Amino acid sequence: SKIISKGEVQITAEQRKEMLEIKRKKIVAYISANAINPQTKLPHPPTRIELALEECKFHVDPFKSVEKQVEEAMHLLRPLIPIKFENSRVAIRIKGDDYAKCYGDLAGYGVVEREEWTNDGSWIGVMEIPAGLITELTTKLNNRTKGHSEVRLIQ
Repeated sequence: SKIISKGEVQITAEQRKEMLEIKRKKIVAYISANAINPQTKLPHPPTRIELALEECKFHVDPFKSVEKQVEEAMHLLRPLIPIKFENSRVAIRIKGDDYAKCYGDLAGYGVVEREEWTNDGSWIGVMEIPAGLITELTTKLNNRTKGHSEVRLIQ
């Protein structure tokens, strides 16, 4: 009942370090997945983001939300590296037989804006997803369809 009356939970230095590391990885993963280099239109690798965050002396707060800290991190990163959040529109084609096993992946990346079934039984859809996730989605769909899917960036 001491904790309840005083409102404090003691954590060890080791626990605190672990909490910070987990939160830091989440922040880096979020930025890497959702932000791109506007000059190349490609995502920054997580290592590049980690190094830039160290360079700008970004400190992770174990009690602030990941979303709030992503904003702060981006504010510090912009003067160092060309970076911005951007969504891209992609056209996807999947054979009819493969559609069911890919549906969950598609739903996890965003909303399908338009879709149609072609005469040969293929599914074609247009989605808007974070630009940094195009490669990951392409890889996932190719693994599920054994290489029989197409993901194309719509300019």
